[in-house]
Amino acid sequence: MTARPTRVLLYVALGILGALVALAGGLVQDGWFPGGLVLALAGCVALFYGGLKATGTRLGAVVPATVWVICVILLSTSRPEGDFLFAAGAGPYIYLLGGALSALVCATVPQLPPSGRNRA
Repeated sequence: MTARPTRVLLYVALGILGALVALAGGLVQDGWFPGGLVLALAGCVALFYGGLKATGTRLGAVVPATVWVICVILLSTSRPEGDFLFAAGAGPYIYLLGGALSALVCATVPQLPPSGRNRA
């Protein structure tokens, strides 16, 4: 386990990465469809599961997932000029639901002890 100040900095870094993954995924998922959608979802899963493994706590997956959801919601609202990042279509909906589902799965995956340890 890491020291408390180090872990707090790690959570802050995971939150920033959550915002960056949301922005990058929002741009890539529809731009290079369908490969971009797969890449965006893989980035979400990698961040959420990586946060879980890096911190050793479920909060490591919850922090970037929460920031990701907030950023995606903010990016999906239209502006007064009519600009928006997510169009109506299958790709954006799959990205939104797939990212949220991957966050849920990564946050609730059971924490198993490492295999190969001698039980004495």
